[in-house]
Amino acid sequence: MSHHASLHGEKTRPLTVANTGFLLDRMGEDCHPLQFLRELTQNSIESILRTDEKKGEIVWDVDWKLLSDTGYYKLSITDNGDGMTGDEMVKYINQLSSSVSEQSFIGNYGVGAKISAATRNHAGLVYLSWKSGKGAMIHLWRDPDTAQYGLKQFEIGGVFMHCGEVEDEVKPDIIRDHGTRVVLLGMAGDANTMDAPAGSSSPSRWVAKYLNGRYFRFPEGVTIKAREGWTLPRENRDTNVLRTVTGQEQYLKKHAEAFGTLQLNKAVAYWWILKDDKFISQLSGTYESAGHVAALYKDELYELQTGRAGTARLQQFGVILGHRRVIIYVEPQADELSRVTTNTARTQLMVNSEPLPWAEWAAEFRENMPPKLSELVKEAAAGTSADDHTKSIRERLQQILDLYKLSRYRPSPNGTLEIDMDAIARGGRSRPSNDTRGTGGTSGTKGGAAGSAYSAYLKKDGVPGEEVKINPFPEVHWVSVKDNTRVAPDLEDRAARYLPEQNCLIINADFRVFTDMIEKWNRELGKGTGVSDIVRNAVRNWFQQALEETIIGIQALQGAKEWTDEDIRKATSEEALTAAVMQRYHVYNSVKRELGSKLGKIQAA
Repeated sequence: MSHHASLHGEKTRPLTVANTGFLLDRMGEDCHPLQFLRELTQNSIESILRTDEKKGEIVWDVDWKLLSDTGYYKLSITDNGDGMTGDEMVKYINQLSSSVSEQSFIGNYGVGAKISAATRNHAGLVYLSWKSGKGAMIHLWRDPDTAQYGLKQFEIGGVFMHCGEVEDEVKPDIIRDHGTRVVLLGMAGDANTMDAPAGSSSPSRWVAKYLNGRYFRFPEGVTIKAREGWTLPRENRDTNVLRTVTGQEQYLKKHAEAFGTLQLNKAVAYWWILKDDKFISQLSGTYESAGHVAALYKDELYELQTGRAGTARLQQFGVILGHRRVIIYVEPQADELSRVTTNTARTQLMVNSEPLPWAEWAAEFRENMPPKLSELVKEAAAGTSADDHTKSIRERLQQILDLYKLSRYRPSPNGTLEIDMDAIARGGRSRPSNDTRGTGGTSGTKGGAAGSAYSAYLKKDGVPGEEVKINPFPEVHWVSVKDNTRVAPDLEDRAARYLPEQNCLIINADFRVFTDMIEKWNRELGKGTGVSDIVRNAVRNWFQQALEETIIGIQALQGAKEWTDEDIRKATSEEALTAAVMQRYHVYNSVKRELGSKLGKIQAA
């Protein structure tokens, strides 16, 4: 028998962690700054569901007794779930990857609160819990001398211990025979943990805002409340109040004018169109009230994209305009071949340990756009600025399209052309349509610039093939805050955004380069009847042509050996398109000629 076997009675010595403090700190950096709200809330939900009644209350509030004793505002969460004994708290709280709930790769890991909360509360988390009427307390902290996490030792009657009994006088009102309170002390004893962490949205309602945006719905019978206005007089219950947290579903039920589902490949997309009313703005401090996209899993929302990121993702899903009123949640469906789970920090949802296939979902959604959403986009497009100059741009560019070398060829058994599949100049072979790198794997979808064709030279004795006709001209929309087709900060101080999947160009009419030139010509010519409209259209005409030429020119590079999908994406990014219109001289002179032909001779400025 080996030395280890005789010593331990087993073949393997269990792996240990030499520096758990460093490990927790490093893992804590992977968590969202407010992730601890979810982890502690979820622990409370599960504790309530373990009771016989399966009903209960969870309250995020000031620890008022601690405030009266110390003068510091400390955030706490209280539930009337099943509670824990002192020994159970020592076991479950002081062991990494230990949990009251059953651990699994698709459920509870037993590390969430320890990673997300303890690493942001070095002064500690105080647990007070009652079970069968008896209360106990522990204090999980980061020892400032050793930088290790663990239970703080305290003295009671000359006895040193890590867990002690507590009197009923400190028991929260909602707890009777069983329940738990966790108090967050912050990074130092004098920290005010009721204040929202830096960068949090809705600082006065930050707890409710985060939880509403993290949860789609809560289990039936579980009520969650969060304090707002905590610094105001407590007797004023209109301002210093516990507000119920409902999750996004309740908001959507109340404020959507249309909704539906769309079956995708191994996923279901849920969509809502919000009523065009004041609540989109008024409730933004409590809910994610405007357009956004998220993944839905076990009644929780992951990878939530709001603001500019949300707009970009909605446009990828085909909601080019009107996106402020559209919300899409995609729920991946698990089966024997697809396992859905989260990373340890619960910041990312995964399918078979891979990132979610957003590009594939978006392409499928676009191709099967629900009619209600299509109508919304068309209505919004009708409200964009007139594009009566588009025709003249097309006519001008048609004369020089051969300079862009936009021909595409692909193999075809019945093709009448002979093509060189090894050609690399201005093309070579485009990436397959199922390649999901760079542009999101959408080549070959409707509206794409290059389609699934190959770029190649014609060659005698080459492979039989055919030419594929493509439409190089993007669909163009001018958007503006003034006509409600753009909502700041989307495209703020950017010239345009190109959507390659739809071959669509969205131009920001509020961009200062455009408005400055319009103002310059208005000063020169005066704002007489009809003159301002002529000036605006002339300026937009030539700036739009510059942007369209940029897009068409980049299309000619697609599939080239030296140009990867990522290179193409960068060349058509918002920043690149902004750079494309920063030159003024040629646009100025083109505008001058057009205005001269319409308004008569213009004196040199």
